Amino acid sequence: MIVVENIRKTFELTKKQRKENNTDEKIAVAVDDVSFTCEPGRIFSLLGPNGAGKTTTLRMLAGILQPTKGKIEIQGVDVSINANEARKHIGFLTGSTGLYERLTPNELIKYFADLYNVSDEDFKKRKEELYTLLDMHDFQNKRIGRLSTGMKQKVSISRTMIHDPEVVIFDEPTSGLDVITAENIIKLIGDCKKQGKTVIFSSHIMSEVDLLCDDLAIIHKGGIVYEGTMQQFRENMTADNLTAEFIRIINASNNAEI
Repeated sequence: MIVVENIRKTFELTKKQRKENNTDEKIAVAVDDVSFTCEPGRIFSLLGPNGAGKTTTLRMLAGILQPTKGKIEIQGVDVSINANEARKHIGFLTGSTGLYERLTPNELIKYFADLYNVSDEDFKKRKEELYTLLDMHDFQNKRIGRLSTGMKQKVSISRTMIHDPEVVIFDEPTSGLDVITAENIIKLIGDCKKQGKTVIFSSHIMSEVDLLCDDLAIIHKGGIVYEGTMQQFRENMTADNLTAEFIRIINASNNAEI
C-alpha cells in the first residue's frame, strides 16, 4: 500500500537556471501539496503532461528523492525515516535508470537479486519466469552495452521484478518496446494486480490506462487536478474519448488559473 500525504518538493535554482528560465525566484516548486492512496490489488495511474511533476513524485515514492514537506508511507514504512526499509518492498522502473553496460543481463540481475537477499532457488524461478515473458534467453549472456534500447528496457524490467516486490512503480514501462513485448508488459502489470501487489504506473498511452487502470490522478504544474476511479472518469467525461478528456482537464486547469 502507498499513502501520500501533502507532499511538496522544491529545488534550488542556480544562477544559470534562473537566467534560462527568466526568473528571479531562487526556489522552484516541482510538486505542491499532493496526496493520494494506492491500494493493494488495484492499479493506480498517475498521469500528466511533461514537466507536470509526475516523475518527481514517483521518485519520491521510490525513496530516490526526499520530499521537502509531507509524508510517504510504503507498506506502513515512512520513506523519509527509513528509506532503506521501504525500498525492500519496492520495484521501481524508470527509463532514466542507468545499466552497467559491461555486465551481461544475467550478471546484473543476479547482482540485484543478491542485494535483496533472494535465495538461489527463488532467483532461478523468478529469472526463468521473467526471461520467458520478456523473451530474453537469446541475449542473456551478451554485454548490455551491445543491446538495443528495447532489450535494455527488458533488462530493467527484470531487475525491477526479480525480488518479487509488494509495491511496483512503473514510469513509462512500455517506452521503446515493440508491440509484442509491450503486450507482455501489460500482462505483467495485470499479473501484479492478480497477485495483490500495489501497482502505480504512468503512461502517455491512454489505451494502456483504459485497459489496466482502477484508479487515477492527473497531475499538472505540480498539483493534482483530478482524482477518482477509472469508472468515474469514464462516466463523467464530456469529451469524445479518454485522450480528449485528459486534454480537456489540463486545459480547464490552465483556464482556472487565469
